[in-house]
Amino acid sequence: MAASGILHFSSSSSSLGLSFKSYRASLFQTASFPKSLTVKASTSLDYSTASVADKSTTSSKTNNWQWKFKDNLIDIYYEEHEKESTEPAKNILMVPTISDVSTVEEWRLVAKDIVKRDGKVNWRATIIDWPGLGYSDRPKLDYNADVMEKFLVDLVNAPDSPLKSFAPKPENQLVIFGGGHAATIAVRAATKGLVKPTAIAAVAPTWAGPLPIVFGRDSNMETRYGLLRGTLRAPAVGWMMYNVLVSNEKAIQSQYKSHVYADPENVTPDIIDSRYALTKRKGARYVPAAFLTGLLDPVKSREEFLELFAGLEGRIPALVMSTAGSPKRSKAEMEALKEAKGVSKFVEVPGALLPQEEYPNLVAEELCKFLQENVS
Repeated sequence: MAASGILHFSSSSSSLGLSFKSYRASLFQTASFPKSLTVKASTSLDYSTASVADKSTTSSKTNNWQWKFKDNLIDIYYEEHEKESTEPAKNILMVPTISDVSTVEEWRLVAKDIVKRDGKVNWRATIIDWPGLGYSDRPKLDYNADVMEKFLVDLVNAPDSPLKSFAPKPENQLVIFGGGHAATIAVRAATKGLVKPTAIAAVAPTWAGPLPIVFGRDSNMETRYGLLRGTLRAPAVGWMMYNVLVSNEKAIQSQYKSHVYADPENVTPDIIDSRYALTKRKGARYVPAAFLTGLLDPVKSREEFLELFAGLEGRIPALVMSTAGSPKRSKAEMEALKEAKGVSKFVEVPGALLPQEEYPNLVAEELCKFLQENVS
């Protein structure tokens, strides 16, 4: 099937024309459409220069945790990274950015960097894949922000949670790092008191799905989003549309080079191959259908976005990490959090929408400073 197919929804009052090119530009871009400028960062992907003082042996392992949601038992993939030590550990939960190609891999190098460091605290990192994304099961659920929040809350609080397998009082030893929508969902859960982490770091936080931020949320547009969502979820035509719009190497490469990474030179064939494979997993299109059309948006406005962080004031230290090369609208939402109530610290690093993957050492360095200042 040709990759230039066009979806078109129209009425007498408004219309939505979504071409393959514009969809690719919007897929990861939760607050900008499209991005017109790529910022080249001065720091390259040299993982050998990590500021790691301790060379102790570290271990990594993978496993699955079974999430019980309504009548479903969903296998959730996770990784654990820790340093071999007799000292008690404190746990960091790292949650990937929500996107078509969301994966634990985006946090892996940050996790390895942090757990290797020598300091007053022995850190243990757990990276989890969302239900419907990454290497977790992808059942045909009615995914929305509430479902994703419930998953996060259940993960943190379940008696059999992988986060509780090592510490006598895990509720006092949990830090959450999240990217994009994941960060905002974590902040929302913490503001409600459903999870009670020691600290939260929001890396390139976002809140708006690609189509609503561009075309709005009036009743006419919501009807069109529902039509598009239903088509993507359909048995046969859904896969056909998904393959045209998303599940091909050129689309993924375009996304990464235009706004996921700041430096196109950092987008390697291995990254594209890995992410392409994720789009071919059974059920891959269900969460993206919800994300694209705004069902995974944890808030509906900047005002609500700011109110979420304000709810952390005096309760939970919060770091917001903005990026120098973010898309224009995404950058504006991040900048709105600068000096905002509830934000303990605001920093900027190189990168675009996945700085933790593109510049892991720089991100790890800032996260470690935050931990030393607020947790250690």
